[in-house]
Amino acid sequence: MSKLLDLTKFGIIDLFPRLTDLGTGSFGEDANIFSDTLAEAIENAPQGHDLLFKQQTVNELKILLACNEAELNHASFALIRISPTEEVEEPLNWGSFPTLRAFWSAVLHVFENDSEVQAGKEIDSDM
Repeated sequence: MSKLLDLTKFGIIDLFPRLTDLGTGSFGEDANIFSDTLAEAIENAPQGHDLLFKQQTVNELKILLACNEAELNHASFALIRISPTEEVEEPLNWGSFPTLRAFWSAVLHVFENDSEVQAGKEIDSDM
């Protein structure tokens, strides 16, 4: 992964397609549409995605978190449209994380502990 710093924004997007999807949705410029706080946005991120997306997201997050800080920062700015480490004024009490690694670790935790991922199969929400 040491070549990650050499990749352009589009190279990073190609390498992490699921995280890119989250970056345009749950963690996009209007992330507060999805939730009232950053913690809720993370908690709700797996909703509406199928099992394969969730599993691929876990794999991408593990690859990203194996990177050093410089690579993690470089990739994060290409993948998400919010700054999870900055305390923002609007929306009020949105929240922040001390580091990008802490943010991505929280996202990984939520996806790994998703009930479908834990079961390894699609769960019928009508049941």
